[in-house]
Amino acid sequence: MAVTLSYAIIFLLTLVWYRFVRRQKKISQGKAETELPPGSMGWPYIGETLQLYSQDPNEFFSSRQKRFGEIFKTHILGCPSVMLASPEAARFVLVTKAHLFKPTYPSSKERLVGPAALFFHQGDYHTRLRKLVQASLSIEAIRNLVPDIDALTTATMDSWREGHVVNTFHEMKKISFEVGILMIFGRLEARYREELKKNYFIVDNGYNSFPINIPGTPYRKALQARKKLSKILSDIINERKEKKLLEKDLVACLLNSKDEQGEVLTDDQIADNIIGILFAAQDTTASAMTWIVKYLHDNPKLLEAVKAEHKAIKRLTEESNQQLSWSHTRKMPTTYKVILETLRMASIISFTFREAVADVEYKGYLIPKGWKVMPLFRNIHHNPEFFTDPQKFDPWRFEVAPKPNTFMPFGSGVHACPGNELAKLEMLIVTHHLVSNFRWEVVQSENGIHYGPFPVPMQGLPTRFWKESTT
Repeated sequence: MAVTLSYAIIFLLTLVWYRFVRRQKKISQGKAETELPPGSMGWPYIGETLQLYSQDPNEFFSSRQKRFGEIFKTHILGCPSVMLASPEAARFVLVTKAHLFKPTYPSSKERLVGPAALFFHQGDYHTRLRKLVQASLSIEAIRNLVPDIDALTTATMDSWREGHVVNTFHEMKKISFEVGILMIFGRLEARYREELKKNYFIVDNGYNSFPINIPGTPYRKALQARKKLSKILSDIINERKEKKLLEKDLVACLLNSKDEQGEVLTDDQIADNIIGILFAAQDTTASAMTWIVKYLHDNPKLLEAVKAEHKAIKRLTEESNQQLSWSHTRKMPTTYKVILETLRMASIISFTFREAVADVEYKGYLIPKGWKVMPLFRNIHHNPEFFTDPQKFDPWRFEVAPKPNTFMPFGSGVHACPGNELAKLEMLIVTHHLVSNFRWEVVQSENGIHYGPFPVPMQGLPTRFWKESTT
């Protein structure tokens, strides 16, 4: 039995590799004037996946860029791929010829988020959904959220017990989840919020687990929790429809939307997009806020400058007996530069996945139809040609605007993150409370980065926080 199974596995691997080789031969015969980018495809079927996961992924990509140049091929996660590490190439894929490169995600992840989610699509459906999301995330919409974000940030930070070690990343995820709920639903009833939170975090835990759908696995539990999320969201949607509530949040935008034929979105489409937006917003923003805690801790002089900025704002609010407002967040120039430098240095979105929908030629190289294409944002952000001394945390570099297409923390083009202004607002408010009310000590003994998939300091950055004296 074991011998038969071994032969079957060998046969399947050989068949996959044979088909791949035939495809390469067909490409070279049909496109004599072009060639594939340089690079290594690694072993049959597994390609260079083991090399990618046995080291820091940044080392993997950087070493190949040094060897092959700013466009190179590889074979990872079962997919032949082209990597792009120049601003011009990233713009080509994401903006200039975006219609030739569709967003692509593993089917296991699509099952958890939902196939109707905004970022799985191109064309009319994507355009329609993106307009709705942008409307609920416009400057006019999010400026009214400042008091609520301020209040929920305060509530989370008040739970930090004096001198006790907390997992910074987990605490920041609590804040970003609540901000996501606020933006999507407005003031949601506590019973719905708690059920959404419980089941969402089960889905979140299984999202990056190995996709084995058998009892007891994180992925199976995530699939079950996803069904519960759909039921909860269906109840919220039906309640909104019955009460005909006149809200201005994202749910209201989705419920009131009609296409050119007068068709409304189905409940499943609305649910998929709500869950997709929670996924897109939560871990990325929480990761960035965790890095802000670390970078400020590691740069005492910068921390003092940021503290001075926020203590001045705190005096303004106390003297006028006001809450933090939108106008106050516009008076944080040093903090804003810290946020930009954090996004560059940490590069939360290290790269993005696209798939060529046709054979595409770029700078004399062929990108075959069906191949994955990955603009490497981190490689661009850490390139000394664009950012002097790129491994140094230096917010003052943003006193001068970066060169075009060299700074893309939220992506670029039609699939760029529509929630970037909300994310930056959230970071400003969190930083305000952090430096105004706390001092802290990072206690982790292990340096390095954990990718899950977004970069986070090891162990979630264990930190002790103490409240500053107000006297």
